[in-house]
Amino acid sequence: MQPIPMERMIYVLFISDQEIQDNYFMRDAVRAIKQGLVAKNNGMIQNPHRTVIELPDKQASALYMPSADLENQVASVKVVNIFPNNPDEGKPTTQGVLMLSDASDGQHLCTMDASFLTRLRTGALTSIATSKLARADARTLSVIGTGAMAFEQVLGVLEARDIGTILLFNRTAEKAHTFQDKLKDFGVDADIQIVDNVKEAVKKADIINCATRSKTPIFDGNDLQKGTHINGVGSFLPSMQEVDLSTIKKASIIAVDDLTSVKEEAGELIHAAKSGEWSFADVYGELNDFSRDDSLVRKTPEQITFFKSVGAAYFDLEVAKGVYQKAKEDGFGTTP
Repeated sequence: MQPIPMERMIYVLFISDQEIQDNYFMRDAVRAIKQGLVAKNNGMIQNPHRTVIELPDKQASALYMPSADLENQVASVKVVNIFPNNPDEGKPTTQGVLMLSDASDGQHLCTMDASFLTRLRTGALTSIATSKLARADARTLSVIGTGAMAFEQVLGVLEARDIGTILLFNRTAEKAHTFQDKLKDFGVDADIQIVDNVKEAVKKADIINCATRSKTPIFDGNDLQKGTHINGVGSFLPSMQEVDLSTIKKASIIAVDDLTSVKEEAGELIHAAKSGEWSFADVYGELNDFSRDDSLVRKTPEQITFFKSVGAAYFDLEVAKGVYQKAKEDGFGTTP
């Protein structure tokens, strides 16, 4: 792969969340992430562990995430603040910014809002994992948690499978109704239903998306049906758990986005490892493994599969690189 030609500039381009949403889509993000997985397999990704600062009085977190893609000669640092109580004050839950730089000479190329970018890249990870692990005939998606991260998770699954029915469960029913309207307004062509208990959502699902910040498991793994695929993207701290030990033990395949990060941040897997009933050695593969070995897919229709994602900086970098390229080609973004 040839290094990206980066135009010499004396200014730094700024790209807003809205400009990214208007011009860069899930299929673009999936393509960008796949390119990054190739670079990772070639040993050309530097991805230092992110720094997380917890702000307990606000139940909030601040994340600092650097990365470099030496194959494509770009580097980035992303800062994301997650304040789950912000919507009560009319403010967004997630606020982020990313700086993209030329790794050949250190020139800063652009800054961009990173809230939508974070949601988009996480949806793209879910899309890639779902394409590998969900049954080919999966038609019913259950969404548990309809907060800020959930929408792009649905779009990611829709990119991977022909979904006919979407079941929504949220502890606050009003938020589920708002999410239903958002999906319809976006043009999602599926039967979108709201269910009033999580057991129903789990028992009827071919695919389950979990996008919560729960500190306790959000469903009973004993309710899982054979052949279900689960995407867990909401919990990203050792204190958080979205799925229970039963789910982890029932899963024939557990795949992760980045094993180093998951070992330190995926609360449900950390808890399972400490119980002695599961081990990180049982992880089937990382996302980049799936990109180089087509045999790493579900083996039978009956298997239960689980994809755990906590995020890694190089995923943000790859999508940011794609956004920047498209901005230069299509002429969006602003300069001082």
